[in-house]
Amino acid sequence: MRIGMMVDSYKPYTSGVTNYVELNKSRLEKMGHEIFIFTFGDLDYRDDEPNVVRSPGLPLADTGFYLSMSYSREAKKLLQSMDVVHVHHPFLSGRLALRYCRPHKIPIVYTNHTRYDLYAQAYLPLMPDKVSVGLLQAYMPPFCKEVDLVVTPSAGMARVLRELKVESPIEILPNGVDLSAFKNAQALSRESLGYANDDILAVYAGRIAPEKNLPFLIQAFNGVAAAVPNAKLLIVGGGSQQYKEEIQELLAEQTRADCIRLIGKIPYAQLPAHLAMCDIFATASVSEVHPLSVIEAMGASLPVMGIDSVGVGDIVEDGISGFLAEDDLASFAAKLARLFLDADLRRQMSRSAAEASSAYAIERTAALMCEQYERLVNAEEKRKDALHVRLHDILERFLHNSHDDA
Repeated sequence: MRIGMMVDSYKPYTSGVTNYVELNKSRLEKMGHEIFIFTFGDLDYRDDEPNVVRSPGLPLADTGFYLSMSYSREAKKLLQSMDVVHVHHPFLSGRLALRYCRPHKIPIVYTNHTRYDLYAQAYLPLMPDKVSVGLLQAYMPPFCKEVDLVVTPSAGMARVLRELKVESPIEILPNGVDLSAFKNAQALSRESLGYANDDILAVYAGRIAPEKNLPFLIQAFNGVAAAVPNAKLLIVGGGSQQYKEEIQELLAEQTRADCIRLIGKIPYAQLPAHLAMCDIFATASVSEVHPLSVIEAMGASLPVMGIDSVGVGDIVEDGISGFLAEDDLASFAAKLARLFLDADLRRQMSRSAAEASSAYAIERTAALMCEQYERLVNAEEKRKDALHVRLHDILERFLHNSHDDA
């Protein structure tokens, strides 16, 4: 099959969606399919993979996203040669899929990766919640109705779409991770980052962005570090320069700032070694749909400390592969402290986390998605065949009647 992946942003920008698309492209290519990525901007960027098709776009500050209402002529022509297209953002890429592919009867798959309701709260704080939710309730149901398949990576996200009045059938298919690098990772030397062997090290790995709730995590850890002298927190990831500076200023104000270290963005290939060096993965984000960072951490045998919310709550089993707290500072800090203090519990949860991560292996999830692609393509071929038969019958009847009239 020729499969088109449509995204509003791609490398060099890094996100969960970017990682998902890159990983699935690679896996589907190994399965013998031809994959093309359609995106905007970074026209001078030299891609390290084939078939990345970029159209011009207007950069939106330093967000990594570009604004465009159309593809280039060449990109449009190539897109319309696909057997199936898979949309990963509903607004720009989604509208272009409907505009360019629907007239050509090309099946359209849409995966909802993002809690757009929570993103509006994080990036448009002056907009009342009812307004942002109302806009999504006006947009998402008709958009989802127009595509051929709506996918969510978790049951929790499916519930969110239902709350946004989406009535279309929803298929729950988890996003996959290449777990081999994480399960077999050689731990980075703690000394290389200035840690002692008896330090208990929690790590957050992900984007440094408002929706990730890092001030909450830092504040909760501060309370733990006051009671656990050898507790450390490592923060790994990149983001906008302005927000990184805000986090650095916040760290400078903390009474236990010496226990928290922000090292910025690292090459993805180095992430498994950084995770393997640590004892706990901690995140306070409630905006996730299906956090790959959590699955990667579990693959590296780390118990997870998170908030019981869509995404994290669908992956982590409270008390088994980690802890889930209420969205409350005291609740989160208490459970995080227990993880720091109980080494036997950490070891037990470590084994459970590694075992649970296997459900998200890319080999399994890509095969499940491919089955959906094939089902849609075959259904469209049957519709075309049926239409051809109907047209042939109509033509035959017309010719027969014309012959009788003569």
